[in-house]
Amino acid sequence: MRRAKISIIGAGNVGATCAHWCAAAELGDIVLLDIPATEDMPAGKALDLRQASPIMGFDSSVIGTTSYDDTAGSDVIVVTAGIPRKPGMSRDDLLATNAKIVTSVGEQIKATSPDAVVIVVSNPLDAMVQQMWKVTGFDSAKVCGQAGVLDTARYRTFLAMELGVSVEDISALLMGGHGDTMVPIPSCTSVGGIPITQLIDPARLEEIVERTRKGGAEIVSLLKTGSAYYAPAAACAQMVEAVVKDKKRCIPVAALCHDEYNVGGYYVGVPAIMGTGGVEKIIELSLTESETADFQNSVDAVKSLVATMDELLANG
Repeated sequence: MRRAKISIIGAGNVGATCAHWCAAAELGDIVLLDIPATEDMPAGKALDLRQASPIMGFDSSVIGTTSYDDTAGSDVIVVTAGIPRKPGMSRDDLLATNAKIVTSVGEQIKATSPDAVVIVVSNPLDAMVQQMWKVTGFDSAKVCGQAGVLDTARYRTFLAMELGVSVEDISALLMGGHGDTMVPIPSCTSVGGIPITQLIDPARLEEIVERTRKGGAEIVSLLKTGSAYYAPAAACAQMVEAVVKDKKRCIPVAALCHDEYNVGGYYVGVPAIMGTGGVEKIIELSLTESETADFQNSVDAVKSLVATMDELLANG
């Protein structure tokens, strides 16, 4: 059997670190691509990573390129391309520029890898994955967004820090848009099977949720120049693994919802089963009245963001 072909579009911090995680786990052969203006930068990062293989003991091929021809026939494509957030910027500030970048990338993917599963990471996430699906025309199961894995990881990290327990024992779920309107689901959050509500009082739990919502901005403010990349890249690698190994992982994914949760044709974060086919099944939960209201508020924010994006693109 041939190895899976994994292409990563965008060789910045998130893309290069995603390549690192995927190579180290031997998930497949990797193509790291960036725009021609970067010249030999992707090739340099790829060669450096490949030279780590004898030390770390992995045999994945890693190449860097500025040509989409090298990505042809990819099984999975991770799209990190776009400008990053700077201090004081919201994800929404990135909308106009990154929508144009994602449009260009989507056109290239459609031409070179029509059977790929596409995982979008570019921000603002929910609008970018909606645009990717629109541009490629792929089955919606083959186009999804990475946000929920990252948001849930941040949530689990903060809960572990609060309780002094292993992150491995914490199960959690966040739904909705990627940003300040994300929705925690307390009934799906536990520590070693113990409901989180029995371990942390509601007021403190809400403070942890709020820190999770602003998790990316907190890192941006600390770094001063740049945004998070270790955890976002690891989250991407987990989704790549679910596809190439047909893991059937039940994870939060930005997936296209129609009748599900009465969303009506938008990408939002929901629990889903991921395997070789991409988003193979969306899981519908019975939400409480307050969770339903919060989720609808988050969906409305996504709809507004998409409408703004469509208007910006239509006006050039």
